[in-house]
Amino acid sequence: MIYLKKDDWFGQVKEDVFAGLVTAVALIPEVIGFAIILGVNPITALFASVLLCLITSFTSGRPAMVSAAAGSMALVMVSLVKDHGLSYMIAATILAGGIQLVLGYLGIHRLMRFISKSVMLGFVNSLAILIFLAQVQQLANQTTATYIMALVTIVLMFSLPKWIKIVPPALIIIVAMTLIAMFSNYPLQQVGDLGEMNGMRLQIGLPQVPFTFETLWTILPTSLALAMVGLIESLLTLPLVNDMTQTKGDSQQEVKAQGIANMITGFFGGQAGCAMIGQAVINVKSGGKGRLSTFVAGSALLVLIVGLKSIMVQIPTAALIGIMMTVAFETFDWDSIRSLKTIVLTDTIVMVLTVVIVVYTHNLAIGILVGVITSSLVFISKVSKLHIHEEQKKVHISGQLFFASTHTLTEYLADTNFAPYESLDLTDLYVLDKTGKETLQQAINQIKHQYPKLNIQR
Repeated sequence: MIYLKKDDWFGQVKEDVFAGLVTAVALIPEVIGFAIILGVNPITALFASVLLCLITSFTSGRPAMVSAAAGSMALVMVSLVKDHGLSYMIAATILAGGIQLVLGYLGIHRLMRFISKSVMLGFVNSLAILIFLAQVQQLANQTTATYIMALVTIVLMFSLPKWIKIVPPALIIIVAMTLIAMFSNYPLQQVGDLGEMNGMRLQIGLPQVPFTFETLWTILPTSLALAMVGLIESLLTLPLVNDMTQTKGDSQQEVKAQGIANMITGFFGGQAGCAMIGQAVINVKSGGKGRLSTFVAGSALLVLIVGLKSIMVQIPTAALIGIMMTVAFETFDWDSIRSLKTIVLTDTIVMVLTVVIVVYTHNLAIGILVGVITSSLVFISKVSKLHIHEEQKKVHISGQLFFASTHTLTEYLADTNFAPYESLDLTDLYVLDKTGKETLQQAINQIKHQYPKLNIQR
């Protein structure tokens, strides 16, 4: 589906244009950094980000959510590129997009209901920490001028909005710091220092790989991982943007949009991508709420890499680092820390565990999976508790009877002498599965045999 609704595009033109310009520049360092790790030409990776941004502007289920060649996706593809080359990466990208499109029609977005609030908070907080740590790593072994510029940028990001409301502070900072870098002799690292910016490997058409089952089995594990990591990050970023904009996105359409964007990007020789939480936060914080913001981001990035590359390479990384540090600070859910004393301990454990695993492994899929499993185990533990009340002549048992609680029931019934009682009330005992049904029937038959006068109510 292509969205051309006027309000989505031209509801707030000025704010979306400014936000898009900021987002375009904010995409550059992360895309380039992970392109180098992946072994892809940085300009090619930036062009893939252009495509992802532009395509999702028209197809996304969540306006203002930025999709590009994300680092989380790049890390999944490192081994494939190293062992088999870039052509296999492109094939894996196309297949991943196809898998996502199919999953979109199958309604995989409904699985989001099984992700608890504590896991969501863990996701947001872990990504904020990863964004911050990535900036700290970039500051290693830099010059004093770089540290000063990064610090000044952070101060300006918090102070400028008090005096200037029309233009996003990040845009003012980027322009000002770039001019300083261009016309001064300060020893500052620039975007051009991150990697080789010449040439672009643009391949339109099918990837140059053998179309055999062997190729399919080679790329399938990577494609499945790409599809799931991309959808997890995108579907978890979507509600965050919903909360920030006080609007609701279409998660099923977002799954389809990610698939379409990755397939098309792959046919242009680009790498897989997904929603990027840091850049999405920058976009919204800079005023972007409509589809025009991401369209401008993609278009501006294209202009930078095609027509204004000589200026783009002179943007100081210190300014971008300062901006992203601010974004990390604002992305972190500080209320989740302040409320630790009031929320349930198990929820805190799930959130902290999710954060630790994601930060340690740098793998969202593993962290979220562990978080969901832990939440599920906690939930099962809670609902499996049976409530037993013994009165003068009556025993009342209530709760959920299923595989996790049958042992409690059988153990109690086996150890209890029902001779003093007249009735056993099981009307509030809800059977949830076959194990519970069979266990209950066996227990009742045994009790009737031992205590024929006992009145069993079901």
